[in-house]
Amino acid sequence: MERNELYPIFLKLHNLNVLIVGGGNVGLEKLSFMLKSSPNANVEVVAPKFLPELEELVKKHPSVKLTKAKFKKKMLKKRHMVIACTDDLKVNKRVFDLSRKRYLICNIADTPPLCDYYLGGIVTKGNVKIAISTNGKSPTTAKRLREFFEEIIPDDINKMVENLNEYRKTLKGNFEEKVQKMNEITEALKNKE
Repeated sequence: MERNELYPIFLKLHNLNVLIVGGGNVGLEKLSFMLKSSPNANVEVVAPKFLPELEELVKKHPSVKLTKAKFKKKMLKKRHMVIACTDDLKVNKRVFDLSRKRYLICNIADTPPLCDYYLGGIVTKGNVKIAISTNGKSPTTAKRLREFFEEIIPDDINKMVENLNEYRKTLKGNFEEKVQKMNEITEALKNKE
């Protein structure tokens, strides 16, 4: 049986520099997805032209910059992460190859072999965030799982997280003792009945 070997991480995109190459429907989708989760992400979107919806979205996010131009390799300087989603496979492949040479993580939309990472489904309830991956096999399944979790996770889970955080601050003892106490208190979350 095939196994998902992706390593999930939660990036602080307000501390990183992201480049999106492509200003069409897929560029809009990638940027929207990113800003929904990280509204203060530092992003530059590069394309010869942009969808009006993408331009409207950017107006609401001062940390996002639009650059009306064709992609040039110098645009990869001082980046941490790149997404290419143009309708030109040659441009996308060039972005990937140049990113690789600079040790930048890169995602070429809808081209799993040219992806260092995938953008999965995300469920957010206050401080609680769950990322869902299907190993690039089925974005639709990730979407359905996201909808399922959004429905079953209670909206007040954030209050519980905040209360547990305050309680954790009051605990005395070494790290292991604190972990043990927090495990005892949160045991009810594992209720399998």
